[in-house]
Amino acid sequence: MQIKTWIHAFRLRTLPLALSSIAMGAFLAVFFDGFRWEISLLAALTTLFLQILSNLANDYGDAQKGTDNHHRIGPERTVQSGKISPAAMRKAMVLFVGFSLISGIVLIARATKGMDLQVGLLFLALGILAIAASIMYTVGKKAYGYSGLGDIFVFVFFGLLAVLGTYFLNTQSMRWDVLLPAISLGFFSTGVLNLNNLRDIQNDRNSGKNTIAVRLGVKLGKCYHYALILGGMLSALLFDLLNYQTFWMLLWMIPILPLFLFDLIAISKITNLQELDPFLKKLALKTLLFVVTYGVCLMVF
Repeated sequence: MQIKTWIHAFRLRTLPLALSSIAMGAFLAVFFDGFRWEISLLAALTTLFLQILSNLANDYGDAQKGTDNHHRIGPERTVQSGKISPAAMRKAMVLFVGFSLISGIVLIARATKGMDLQVGLLFLALGILAIAASIMYTVGKKAYGYSGLGDIFVFVFFGLLAVLGTYFLNTQSMRWDVLLPAISLGFFSTGVLNLNNLRDIQNDRNSGKNTIAVRLGVKLGKCYHYALILGGMLSALLFDLLNYQTFWMLLWMIPILPLFLFDLIAISKITNLQELDPFLKKLALKTLLFVVTYGVCLMVF
């Protein structure tokens, strides 16, 4: 039972989204002839550790602040329910900080071999910032998730840095146009967070958690979500047009656009916010499907 409880605390349904950004960076590295298996796998492992750390910290932080309570709509949290003690959760967080550091240091050492030491130190600093961001979203007196800054941090760390970092560590080079698919993943990742915040908007408002959704309200929060998803699609398309070689590169739009648009239409009709919950998992999985389809079109054609 305890193992199942910890697996529940890891929130496995969030992991495909974390892997999506790494996969996008890896596919871009393949497209520009710089892919390295070992580096991409280490980047994926490090990101999984960071995502689990973020999930554990979120479980702990929201419980400590009273945001996780019987009014909350989403899945039951382990600390709030008493299934995992705060002390045990703190130990687990320390453990995953260690996992993230070890994996990240091995990744940086191997990926930046032969480069200036400053490059490795820069990535080490970014990794430490990512660990801090994973924890401080809900933990501490100045938790940025309670000030409406969560969207920005998710966009930057789980979108831009994850994609651009994976691409650079594979190729040891950078191109400005790679920023466009990174923006796509940043938007989609932020979209998952926004759906979560829209679902919990009333409880968050009552608990003093001033997310973007709380600040905008349900109607504008949905408009914000539409902008994130459509903006992500447009950024990906723009990258294709800038690097256009053949029409086949655009084939990803045929299966992907309808899948995303159908969900947007369904979300627009929802009035009971509890019904938003399944769309979090759908968006996470469809983002991974988008990345795989997009990446295959880049590689094959």
